[in-house]
Amino acid sequence: MERLAALSDGVFAVAITLLVLEIARPVREELQKGSGPDEAALLGYLVNRWPDFLAVFMSFLTLGIIWVGQQTQLNHFARSDRNLTWIHIVFLLVVTLMPFSTGLLARFPDYRTAVVVYWFNIFLLGVLLFASWKYAWRAGLVKEDVTPEVRRANESRIIIAQSLYAFGALLCVVSTYLSIGFIFLVQLNYAIAPRIRPLYRL
Repeated sequence: MERLAALSDGVFAVAITLLVLEIARPVREELQKGSGPDEAALLGYLVNRWPDFLAVFMSFLTLGIIWVGQQTQLNHFARSDRNLTWIHIVFLLVVTLMPFSTGLLARFPDYRTAVVVYWFNIFLLGVLLFASWKYAWRAGLVKEDVTPEVRRANESRIIIAQSLYAFGALLCVVSTYLSIGFIFLVQLNYAIAPRIRPLYRL
């Protein structure tokens, strides 16, 4: 379990670091082509890059939430076996795809395909965490002090979160920006966990 946790920490650290590379840096020569002063051109460039910053921040929240969820699971496991290890290796593969889906969303925030790809990345992460928990429980790999109530709570959190993300992705039929905004609010709720009863219970 310690080696699996260490591998996961390393992959998450690399994936989070790579997110910042999705923010395109300005080139001085390109800024000087504008009609205004360089300072104004730079400010304008940064303002126009807001989709990049938003997408990176959203993915940072997502990876943080998913990392906490995985670490919670690992803390409940007494041991691992070959199958559980491979579930988490595939899970880490999906984690490494996050910078790609983030870049796609940052560059094409008005495209439904970009929103769906981003959501599907999150969906796969949730599915693999759910599969990990279900397998570990059935294979008797969880610690003895883990009660059925804890099991149901862990499963319901994943199901509720994925349902909210799916609803957010579905909103892209109306507006991609509405969809992105809803997903962002869901991420904030799970990251901050406000002491508001309906939201906290999620």
